[in-house]
Amino acid sequence: MANEDVFVGAIDQGTSSSRFIIYDAKTGVVGCHHVEFTQFYPQAGWVEHDPMEILESVKVCVAKAVDKATADGFNVDKGLKAIGLTNQRETTLLWSKSTGLPLHNAIVWMDARTSSICRRLEKELSGGRNHFVESCGLPISTYFSALKLLWLMENVDAVKEAIKKKDALFGTIDTWLIWNLTGGVNGGLHVTDVSNASRTMLMNLKTLDWDASTLKTLNIPAEILPNIVSNAEIIGEVGSGWPIAGVPIAGCLGDQHAAMLGQSCRKGEAKSTYGTGAFILLNTGEGIIQSKHGLLSTIAFKLGPKAPTNYALEGSVAIAGAAVQWLRDGLGIISSAAEIEEMALQVESTGGVYFVPAFNGLFAPWWREDARGVCIGITRFTSKGHIARAVLESMCFQVKDVLDSMHKDSGESESQKTEFLLRVDGGATVNNLLMQIQADLVGCPVIRPADIETTALGAAYAAGLATGIWKEDFIFNTEEKLKNARVFRPVMTEEVRKKKVDSWCKAVSKTFDLADLAI
Repeated sequence: MANEDVFVGAIDQGTSSSRFIIYDAKTGVVGCHHVEFTQFYPQAGWVEHDPMEILESVKVCVAKAVDKATADGFNVDKGLKAIGLTNQRETTLLWSKSTGLPLHNAIVWMDARTSSICRRLEKELSGGRNHFVESCGLPISTYFSALKLLWLMENVDAVKEAIKKKDALFGTIDTWLIWNLTGGVNGGLHVTDVSNASRTMLMNLKTLDWDASTLKTLNIPAEILPNIVSNAEIIGEVGSGWPIAGVPIAGCLGDQHAAMLGQSCRKGEAKSTYGTGAFILLNTGEGIIQSKHGLLSTIAFKLGPKAPTNYALEGSVAIAGAAVQWLRDGLGIISSAAEIEEMALQVESTGGVYFVPAFNGLFAPWWREDARGVCIGITRFTSKGHIARAVLESMCFQVKDVLDSMHKDSGESESQKTEFLLRVDGGATVNNLLMQIQADLVGCPVIRPADIETTALGAAYAAGLATGIWKEDFIFNTEEKLKNARVFRPVMTEEVRKKKVDSWCKAVSKTFDLADLAI
């Protein structure tokens, strides 16, 4: 498959941390480093990142991972043949072409400050909330980059000035990192990939280019946008000043698309990634399916400039692991995220408690920006264990809501659904109770791979594919991977499942129309 001492690196830039992982092409991970960075909450519903801190975190990760692998006897300096990049999607920033400095903090994907812009556009545009769905597959929502870009253009003087002077560059985090990796102010490449571009609301899903009519409608100047490339091609080389200078950047995917590739999802196969949020994608092959049940049409991946485009249906859950973080940091009920499983195991059920973490509204399939979090069914009997278990169940119920919509949209019959396998990954999947609850609530087997960090693996696969280190047959060979996976099978009866789902739906209905509650 590969010669000796061949390594592929993966930058994995997430919502709360950055990582760099080095893979031996034959044996797997040989070096890794991880750095957390600051989350800023300037107002209720607002979430920001400092782009310079993100850039520095990636630099530290690359240097430390290379040092670790080298110290363990791996000749990474000589053998690193390519790097791939994967990133948190939708998070939006603008920076100065001449100084290389951000014009504002990055506005994070879960930030809800653009709700008034969304409402304004819904009223002004003939198609309302779904005005752009035909071209980009996405509804008007605070989630997507275009709305965040509009907010920056309307509210930040430095942005207005830079656009006027033609000194502004727009990008999601992949674009910011690649520009800096390839030279920054000294000739940095201004590019994004099809998967990240598909989440801006500005790319046409059929042409895979920026949609001229959308740009005109929103008054967004085309010159600030990056060029769009495929997920697996040599984009450019890492510039001087980095410990991996000269290595080709050969793969780029948004995190959820990278996880699909890391999980080897072919047409008809789905994965759910559990991180800050939860993201469920079903590969629909070369056909675009327009959802009738609140899901998004998006890119799965395009593995080369001339390769066919695979599309996907996606359902995004805004708050999954973030609810566990809230229990830890906001309420102090647990002192570490790992504690939640032990606490939830102290009780056999939630005791009738249902928790809906609609902290900034609800994403798929509800799409309610006016929703806010609720915890119902509390009695004197309720303990910390019941709350902890209800938080875990909330993650699984939200995933089930999305999967049910996927089955409806893709036209699968009840008999087909029983054979459905859900591939899972992400940090929260180490929680065995969470995985068992998920299997019980969806009523199908849940498969956890031996390596749950499939996002970075997907980025490495893309880079390795573009540089000839791996072939598609190897990447999509699931037989070997499934041998080492753990399977969680449902044990809950259909009757109990139905009762619990009915109660969950009742709880969700209680979250609506709460955004304007006065203090």
